[in-house]
Amino acid sequence: MSEDRSNLFHRGEEFLSILKRGAEFTKELLQENERLRRQMLEIESEQHTAVQNPDDWSKLRVELLGRIASLEAENHSFREQLLDVEEENRRFADRYVEIEEENNNLANLYVASYQLHSTLDLDEVLKIVIEIVINLIGAEAFAVYLIDGRDEVLQVVAAEGVEDGQIPACRLGSGTLGKAVTSAETTCWGTTRSDDFTRPIVVIPLQIQKRPIGAIAIFSLLQQKDGFSALDHELFNLLGGHAATAIFAARLYSQSERKLSTIQGFLDLLAQ
Repeated sequence: MSEDRSNLFHRGEEFLSILKRGAEFTKELLQENERLRRQMLEIESEQHTAVQNPDDWSKLRVELLGRIASLEAENHSFREQLLDVEEENRRFADRYVEIEEENNNLANLYVASYQLHSTLDLDEVLKIVIEIVINLIGAEAFAVYLIDGRDEVLQVVAAEGVEDGQIPACRLGSGTLGKAVTSAETTCWGTTRSDDFTRPIVVIPLQIQKRPIGAIAIFSLLQQKDGFSALDHELFNLLGGHAATAIFAARLYSQSERKLSTIQGFLDLLAQ
């Protein structure tokens, strides 16, 4: 991220340099306008003299036409240069906005990754996953599944925007959800809402070393969101790997804590 900030700083300096050149160019235009005004006054004076000396009118007319043609050419050249500077400024402004958006996306990804690995409490990890899906992806209704034991059944362990009991369990490899999880790749159907809780609009498999441990299924998006962006797909990848690791580690920790507590209780019983 430091390199991106350095690039942004460099781009900022370029932007200031372009603005400075634009200001200098504007100053030159003003000076040129003043020069043209003085020439017009001279021309008016020469015209007045020509009227007084009819024999010189033809010569003066040719000279004036030449000056006018030269001034028109200079004016055209200045206009083209101004258009070029404006186009360059526009391109740089667009690129500046893109860089700002990229930096913001990187920051969001970093924060999401950090939060996922900040605790070993399973409930806290699931709560963080829910916050990421709501705030960063913009999902309205979704569920988090984990595979229950050796039966390879996907059971709902957390959900948002859905009442308890509305989402059925699903066997791995069966149905839209089960097949999407076994495919080991995020599946996106390109719609924004599904009222059928067996047919989500996005399925994000949660995997550890290419072994599925669960999934995140999205059923609808918030009203203000009309599709998925490049950042959303990056978040899908992040959740598929980092969320799976965080959940797996939290479950192992919870199981080890329970076993340790059981062993300690047994030792305390023997000591009595």
